[in-house]
This record gives sequence, structure tokens and C-alpha cells, in this order.
Amino acid sequence: MAVEQPTAHVGGQSPVHAGEQSRIHNIGYRNYDGPRLGRAYARRSLYSQSLRGAYGLGRSVKSKVLPMLLFVVMCVPALIMVAVAVATKAKDLPVDYTRYAIIMQAVIGLYVASQAPQSVSRDLRFKTVPLYFSRPIETADYVRAKYAALASAMFILTAAPLLVLYVGALLAKLDFTDQTKGFAQGLVSVALLSLLFAGIGLVISAVTPRRGFGIAAVIAVLTISYGAVSTVQAIADAQNSTSAVPWLGLFSPVTLIDGVQTAFLGGSSSFPGAEGPSSAQGVVFLIVVLGLIAGCYGLLMRRYRKVGL
Repeated sequence: MAVEQPTAHVGGQSPVHAGEQSRIHNIGYRNYDGPRLGRAYARRSLYSQSLRGAYGLGRSVKSKVLPMLLFVVMCVPALIMVAVAVATKAKDLPVDYTRYAIIMQAVIGLYVASQAPQSVSRDLRFKTVPLYFSRPIETADYVRAKYAALASAMFILTAAPLLVLYVGALLAKLDFTDQTKGFAQGLVSVALLSLLFAGIGLVISAVTPRRGFGIAAVIAVLTISYGAVSTVQAIADAQNSTSAVPWLGLFSPVTLIDGVQTAFLGGSSSFPGAEGPSSAQGVVFLIVVLGLIAGCYGLLMRRYRKVGL
């Protein structure tokens, strides 16, 4: 409410509204009495918005082009393989479920490089992160929602072609038990890959508010590490140091996933001149993968605690 004070006398004259001492205005302010949805709702909303944004949904047409194009590129080879298997009445698929993501790792790397900065860099650039924390949402809520959204988007990207292969295998009347087992192993593999790549992409992207720098840095880390490790592995194999080949796989995200699925998920290794890590070595690979995922989450928490101050 507002109270209008009486007009002062000027030159001994009476005010314009003589005798009117005050006026009360009802400007309609009232307390909010609706439902208060709290942190859980805010976290789910941030997750949903970030997941949709990873595929350009709810954004401009230009923002949809690259993620949708990469999704199609991931699925087209699987469709071709299925068509060939059905037409030739093959007894097995050309590629194992656990091998598909390794073969398409360049497309996966490009996707995470393009979408990780989109998820977090704009919030840093436009300084909207403190606004998130001014509401009933904490640092852990923001980090978990962003991490889960990008990992979910990557899981969709990597699991969709496996589903195409599985459905095609059943249409080709391949053995149901073998195909179901391979499909389940492939899903576990791409789930680990999605968590690891999403964490690495978000940590790198959270360092800089400039999206272009984030894209270049993610591509460099994923591509250079894989190229360097593959080259050193080939040199070690050529020099008959085959025992060192599996351990070199610890220094690249792609070869880490390759080692885990070779040891535990029945995958065939792409390591040169070697059958891949043994079960004992696979335990080390798995510990490193889980440690990196946890480390990425911890680094994101530290970063956003500072940003939110």
C-alpha cells in the first residue's frame, strides 16, 4: 500500500484538494500461496532442459543441425550392416556390439566436443550460474543435472545404433540368446563410455566461457590422446614389447573403454598385436575408468563452488 501525503501550502494558499489529508492505494501485492516445488523439481527441470538442448530441441534450427546429423551418422552404418545381414542371410553381424562405439569414436568425440561447451560455457559466459544458486538449488544439484544430461544424451547417441543392430539381428533370425547377451554387453560398454566422455568434456568446457576454445580443447584431448597411445602401442608391438601394449591403453579414454570391454564384456581388442588386457589387467582399467568419472565430478564441484560465490 502507498499513502499519499497532503500537498504543502504555497504562499499561504490552500492545497488544490483542500481537506483531503491522505489517500490509500491498493496496488495488489499479496503473498504467494501456491505450491513450492523445491530443489528436486529445479534439478529435474535443469536436467530436462540440458538434455533437450544437447539435441537442439527448444532452440533454433541451426542448433539442431549438428547433433541430429551426428546422430544420423552414428545410425546409418548400423542400418547398412543390418541390411547386408538380412539380404545375405548371414549367421552373424559384421561387427560386435562392443566394437561399434570404438569404430565410431571419432563421431562420438565430435559430439561431446560440440555439446559439452554448449551445456556449460554459455552459463559461464553470461554469468548466469550465480542466478541458479540464488534459487533453492545448490552446487551439487547443478553439477549432477548437467553431468547426467550430457551422459544421457551420449548414451542415446551410442545406444541407438546398437538397438538398430539388435533389431536387425532378430529380423535376420540370428540366435536370440547370443544377440541379447551381446546387446546387453554393448549397453554396459557405451554406458561407461558416456559417463567418462561426458565428465571429460564438461571438465574441459567448464574452464573457459568461450565455446570455441572448449570445442577445440575437447577435440584435442580426445583425438591427440588416442592417436598418441595407438602410435606408441604400435611401436611397442613392433619392438616385441607386447607386454607393455595393454598398459599403454591406460592413457587414453577410448583405449580405456576398449580395455574394460575386452577384459569383462567379451569384446575383441583393437590393441595392435595383442589380445588386450587380461582379467587382472582389466580390473586396473576398470578402477581407472571409475576413478576418472569420480574425479571429473569432483573437479566440476570445485569449479562451480568458486563460480557460484
